[in-house]
Amino acid sequence: MSTANSSAPANRGWVVAFAGLGINLALGVLYAWSMFKDAITKEFGWKGEQLNDPYTICCLVFAGTMVVAGRCQDKLGPRITASLGGLLIGAGMIMISTTTSYALWIVGFGVLGGLGMGFGYSSATPPALKWFPPAKTGLIAGLVVAGFGLAPVYLAPLSKYLVTNYKLQNSMLILGITFLVVIVVLSQLLVNPPAGYVATNASGAPSKPAPTGLSPGQVLRTPTFWLLWLAYFAGAGAGLMVISSISGMAKTTMKDNAYIAVAVMAIGNAGGRIAAGLLSDKIGRKWTLILVLLFQAALMFAAIPVTKSPDGAPFVIVLLATFIGFNYGANLSLFPSYAKDLWGLKNFGMNYGILFTAWGVGSMLSSVAQRLKASSGSFDSSFQTAAGLLIAGAILTLLVKPKANA
Repeated sequence: MSTANSSAPANRGWVVAFAGLGINLALGVLYAWSMFKDAITKEFGWKGEQLNDPYTICCLVFAGTMVVAGRCQDKLGPRITASLGGLLIGAGMIMISTTTSYALWIVGFGVLGGLGMGFGYSSATPPALKWFPPAKTGLIAGLVVAGFGLAPVYLAPLSKYLVTNYKLQNSMLILGITFLVVIVVLSQLLVNPPAGYVATNASGAPSKPAPTGLSPGQVLRTPTFWLLWLAYFAGAGAGLMVISSISGMAKTTMKDNAYIAVAVMAIGNAGGRIAAGLLSDKIGRKWTLILVLLFQAALMFAAIPVTKSPDGAPFVIVLLATFIGFNYGANLSLFPSYAKDLWGLKNFGMNYGILFTAWGVGSMLSSVAQRLKASSGSFDSSFQTAAGLLIAGAILTLLVKPKANA
């Protein structure tokens, strides 16, 4: 039986974790969508709800694909599944680089991009978690998914540079080819531990074996799953309402430098994934999640006067964006960690994929935010709606019990 007594297995685990982080750095182009809106309006003439539709479709397809991709990851392994993801997202972005058609952007960015994100994202975390003991579940999950949240840190300035110098369609071609190559190459580093591998704790003692693993059917029959699903919907949906429009919100105060708020929010997004994962390893998933949801609700109320003031200090907007990103990102490490704790690793890909559909349904709230903005002329209603969802999510989390069959 293999153990982690030598440094080689431990080092291999870190290679897998950072390969997953790198893949997510490419897949995180989703969070840079708000940076493309102005260019789409100027170059294509799209208006109103059209501007959010490819993003919304991408989120829905991404979430729906996670179920199938999770099954693929469980059966065929992460290397094949993630490589397929790279090919799909690359093909989608190359496709939209050739057209200004609204329908084809829906297909290219929305459908193919969403499929690629689902296959890639579903394969990044499971193999990394298998190399480490349960005491590091939150940390490793947070580290791997941090790449997705961190992506706008480089994509915000990069996309601004590319669009300014090469126009939108050429920018999509450059990004599409780059992401295809990077994801497929890094996918080759995603490997599961050998049969019988047991990770050790810091003391060198073997960790307790993970739960045998519930089947998706068993998971769906537990009240815990549905409580978590609703809490995930609330936390992710509220965050996505803001993230998809943060550039527009910041423009009142920051004008042409609004992209800075997007980039800084991404740092908060990534940091929240790692910090929440670490904290949840110490004080538990439940209390960490409740703290995150309530803090985010308070920020939603604070955002109303801040984003309405044309004379507001830019650093206040940036600080607000950072904390909103931090709390939203925390969801993306807490819920996969919860899934592993409760239902084990045997069917982790599919089980978490089913739970992740809450994120997809929550993504539709970005279109709700766009409609509320169009009807009222401000983001106030969006912030108030998001705050209500977050408070409800915190209450639901209080009801979650530690065992899946509770």
